[in-house]
Amino acid sequence: MSEKVPSRGLDPQGYIAREGSLARVPHDFRPVVAAARDRVLDLFGGRLHSAYLYGSIPRGTARVGRSDLDLLIALREEPKEADRDAVRALGEALDKEHPAIDGVGTLLYSRARLLSELETYDLGWFVACLCTPLLGDDLAEFLPRYRPDSLLARETNGDLALLLPRWRARIEATDDSETSLRPLVRFMSRHLVRTGFTLVMPRWNGWTSDLREMAEVFGAYYPERAEQLRAAAVRGHEPTGDRAVLASYVDDLGPWLAEEYARVHGVKAPRPDGP
Repeated sequence: MSEKVPSRGLDPQGYIAREGSLARVPHDFRPVVAAARDRVLDLFGGRLHSAYLYGSIPRGTARVGRSDLDLLIALREEPKEADRDAVRALGEALDKEHPAIDGVGTLLYSRARLLSELETYDLGWFVACLCTPLLGDDLAEFLPRYRPDSLLARETNGDLALLLPRWRARIEATDDSETSLRPLVRFMSRHLVRTGFTLVMPRWNGWTSDLREMAEVFGAYYPERAEQLRAAAVRGHEPTGDRAVLASYVDDLGPWLAEEYARVHGVKAPRPDGP
């Protein structure tokens, strides 16, 4: 029997269906996933509560030599700076040893933070709906089910206005080399596309992680900004080292999107450690 594909990313009850699975990991990426699993366990041992994959690799859409490996690690206690340094070193080693990937991104949190009331509709939703269990007990068992509503929209991406000053500072501190600018273009492009999508997500009543589909959904509701988001979706996959693109993000598209987001959904609840 073939697997039933959720309609617009929702299950029959209208909740966001969890995307990704280990079974969907493409063959070329299985060695690096296995290496990551073993090394994370070796690194944290009994301090590790669980670890997850997210992004294109567990969705089965990763491209060899172009896609990064995305990990989320949950510790039984609050991570220390030494833990973050160790995770960065692990990512650099995996990236160097496995040419199938183009970089490693790792999120590191405590179990308590991921299950906190404040994070229920942000990090909690992320774990429950966008992360694929790799190691340990699945925290999704302790989290609610989620609908694509305005509360979820606000708590996931309602902090863009707070992020823009940080983005401007990062741009100013970055040199003009292609290798320095391209990662910023990719990161900011993806973030803006996802924010644009979640702005209209409740009206569309669905979920997708495909950047191009996100941009098309957004464009149906904001045709005057559609081309900007479509271009950002392309750069999310094929970034260019263009400082002018970054300037347009923080001076035009970003401020407009932040203002419209606050008008429609409100502002994300403040975090003690900032956005």
